[in-house]
Amino acid sequence: MTAIHAHVEAARNGALTRAIARMASGWAVLGDPQITRGYCLLLPDPVVPDLNSLTGAARDQFLRDMAALGDAVLAVTGAERINYEILGNVEPALHAHVIPRHASERPELRRTAVWLHDWSAAAPIDQAALALGRSIAVRLHAA
Repeated sequence: MTAIHAHVEAARNGALTRAIARMASGWAVLGDPQITRGYCLLLPDPVVPDLNSLTGAARDQFLRDMAALGDAVLAVTGAERINYEILGNVEPALHAHVIPRHASERPELRRTAVWLHDWSAAAPIDQAALALGRSIAVRLHAA
């Protein structure tokens, strides 16, 4: 079982405090830590190994939900853009990273992948992040 499986199970049970919203294809959750303000993930429910394991409507729904989450994060955070990444190298289960990029980022980091940033210096999930998550959830439900 991967961390993705555990997070989805916790979200289903109402035990994942950083869960933002249930979407048609899975769960929108805040990324921990907040490597950029508003960093989120989309976790599929049920969990599958990778995007290629989804077909037809299920694949389309996951990708639409990923874009809708990005739209909500963009609107709420005022980011310059959203980066989307589906990797699966560390956690071999489908999950999409929705990463807002902000003009306020240090210039030497703005043009690099967040994977190269100092994650130990990133903001933890705190009350401000949870409030931001609630605002993202409102935007998702309004769409």
